[in-house]
Amino acid sequence: MTLSATAAATLVASPLTRAAIAIRRNPTIFVGAALLAVLIAIAIMGPWFVADPFRQAPINRLRPPSERFWFGTDQFGRDVFSRTVHGARVSLIVGLCVAALSSLIGLGIGLLCGYFRRVDGVIMRVMDGIMAIPTILLAIALITLTRPGLGIVIAAIVIPEVPRIVRVIRSVVLSIRTQPYVESAIAGGTRNTRLLVRHILPNALAPLIVQATYVCASAMLIEAGLSFLGAGVPPEIPSWGNIIAQGRTFFQIAPWTILIPGAFLAVTVLAVNMLGDGLRDRLDPRLARRM
Repeated sequence: MTLSATAAATLVASPLTRAAIAIRRNPTIFVGAALLAVLIAIAIMGPWFVADPFRQAPINRLRPPSERFWFGTDQFGRDVFSRTVHGARVSLIVGLCVAALSSLIGLGIGLLCGYFRRVDGVIMRVMDGIMAIPTILLAIALITLTRPGLGIVIAAIVIPEVPRIVRVIRSVVLSIRTQPYVESAIAGGTRNTRLLVRHILPNALAPLIVQATYVCASAMLIEAGLSFLGAGVPPEIPSWGNIIAQGRTFFQIAPWTILIPGAFLAVTVLAVNMLGDGLRDRLDPRLARRM
C-alpha cells in the first residue's frame, strides 16, 4: 500500500508546521535558546578555529579590526577574537555551574524549610542574613580569604545565590502543603520522604528551572564584575571581565578591546534572560492559557 502525494506531503510538512507553531507561540524561548546554542557551540569549538589567546605579538599591538584580526588586537598584540571566544568558555562554565549547584542546594534547603516548620525559622533567618550582604562584597570577601581560581569564584557566587532559590522553593512548598490531597496523604500516614518526592517536588521543578536561568545570567555578570575588579579569575585567564579591565586604559585609542567582549557578555545575558522569560510564560499555567 502506497501513500498518495498529498498524504506524503502532509506527513513531511507536519513536523515543520508543528515547529513553526511552537516557535510562533514561544518566540522568546526560541530566540534565547538559539543564541545560547550558538554561543555554547562557539565556546566548545573555539580551540579548533581560533588562534592562541595567550600568544603575544608586540608588533601587532592595538591593530583595529581587519580581515586578519577580526576583532583587532590588544596592547600586547594578542588577538581579541580568540580571547573573546576563550572568555565565553569561562563565563558559560561559571554561569552553568553556579546555576546547577545553587539550584541543588537551594532545592534541598527550600523543601526542608517549607515542609518542616520547626527548622524554618532558624534557616530562613540565616538566608535573610546572607541576602542582606551585597553579593559582590560577599564574593570578594570569600575570594580574598583563599587563593584566586575558577573554582573559588564559582563557590563564592553560589553562596549568595542560594537564598534566592530557597525563597522560591519554600513559597512553592508552603502553597502545596495546604492542598487537600497533600493533607489527605499526611492523614493517611504517607511517609514524609514519599510525600516530598511524589507530590511536592514535581510541582517545584517548573519555578526552579525558571529561577535557575536568572541565577545563571546573574552569575555571569557577577563573575565579569569580580574579574574587572581584580577579585575574580586570575588576570592571565582571558575572561570577559579581565579583557575589559585590561583594555580600559586604551579605550580612547582602541575601543574594540572593551566594546566587543562587553557586547558578547550582554548578548549572552540577554539570551539566558529571554530563555527564562519564555520558560516562565510556558510553564506557568495561568500564562499558558492566554497563549
